Amino acid sequence: MIPLFSRRAALGLALALGTALPSVAAADEITVFAAASLKNALDAIATDWQAKTGNTTKISYAGSSALAKQIQEGAPADVFISAAVNWMDTLQKDKLIKPETRRDLLGNTLVLIAHGPDAPKIEVGKNLDLTGMLKGGKLSMALVDSVPAGQYGKEALTNLGLWSSVEGSVAQSDNVRAALQLVQLGEAPLGIVYASDAVADMEAGAEVTVVGAFPADTHKPIIYPAAIVSSSTSPAAEDFLKTLSSAAAAKVFEAQGFTVLK
Repeated sequence: MIPLFSRRAALGLALALGTALPSVAAADEITVFAAASLKNALDAIATDWQAKTGNTTKISYAGSSALAKQIQEGAPADVFISAAVNWMDTLQKDKLIKPETRRDLLGNTLVLIAHGPDAPKIEVGKNLDLTGMLKGGKLSMALVDSVPAGQYGKEALTNLGLWSSVEGSVAQSDNVRAALQLVQLGEAPLGIVYASDAVADMEAGAEVTVVGAFPADTHKPIIYPAAIVSSSTSPAAEDFLKTLSSAAAAKVFEAQGFTVLK
């Protein structure tokens, strides 16, 4: 009579023979570099994705220029979401993203904000007395030569003929959320940010008011492209990118003041 194998012996034999055993797929962690203006919406979407997939995200928020330069210097990232096309173009030219994964996700609006809940509404145009509105204070903006929100803002003011009159009063910050905070804290009476930042600020109960929107034809279209970084080997990166284009994600983005691009 052939003796019965114990459970432990059977397992040992299976391993020795290379027999496939049932296994649980290991969770994956992806690193996402994202424009600072995306924080509220992307945090919510990432939390939901993590709960559904068991994967995790590590998200680094900053100005798009700073993030792109970090990728150029070899910083490990799986997904990059920029607030401007030019920085994604730069990485694509340098072969640092997978071009077949690139997609335009979102649009945004540029707005003028003021400190306080009762700031009066104005029409942003060539006749705007922006210098008079500042009353000797600062105009808070993201870095005007490198951060997309600052670049769009400078372009809009230049096209309206207002830049030369306020250039000396501009207080520049590393990213658009930092520019928003200066107005939130009352350290600058006015600022130029994205509409989505103003939505996030109002949700937090802060005293910042949108007093006017810049006409779309005063600056280049505000487009947020996303792509997988060339060095990424994570299979979860593509799934996360697809999630960003889902109907559920669209509702989150729209609630935060973004325009979802089809």
